Amino acid sequence: GMEKVVAVKCDVADVDGSAALAKGKDAVISAYNPGWGNPRQYEETLENYPLILKAVKQAGVERLLIVGGAGTLFVKPGLRLVDTGTLPEAWLPGVKSLGKFYLVTLLQEHDIDWVFLSPAANLGNLQKGTRTGKYRVGKDDPLVDAEGNSFISVEDYAVAMIDELETPKHHKERFTVAY
Repeated sequence: GMEKVVAVKCDVADVDGSAALAKGKDAVISAYNPGWGNPRQYEETLENYPLILKAVKQAGVERLLIVGGAGTLFVKPGLRLVDTGTLPEAWLPGVKSLGKFYLVTLLQEHDIDWVFLSPAANLGNLQKGTRTGKYRVGKDDPLVDAEGNSFISVEDYAVAMIDELETPKHHKERFTVAY
């Protein structure tokens, strides 16, 4: 229940402060985003995500679960979603920076058990999201339903993240979920 949720405030750029908060915890889930309207979204994502990673490692926490993006999924061999020209222009700074962090930094990270959970191509923005508790799991390609839609509600994405937290099935890798 919510009575077990304790809110604390910390600046992600403060590695020592973040590490102190994370110390002794089983895992850290990061949903960091400097803000979709932030003119420095691209830069701040690439400045701060490595600091979050550093803080979690410094705290001695063994597992880091990251709310990842769908941009680095391959829609066909050699073609990532972010490079298809189909994403709204306003999304690109956030999509590209989180993708770069995954491709350049996380894939070289071997000292901590990390996962990068990519949602479906559409995360809760096609219809009113509902929690069904049902989803399929994939690896590097977007999952699509019978109609060709790649979708998951925010609620079921969250269920998938907690399922992975409670019963780890992925280690030092990205995976994706969709209906």
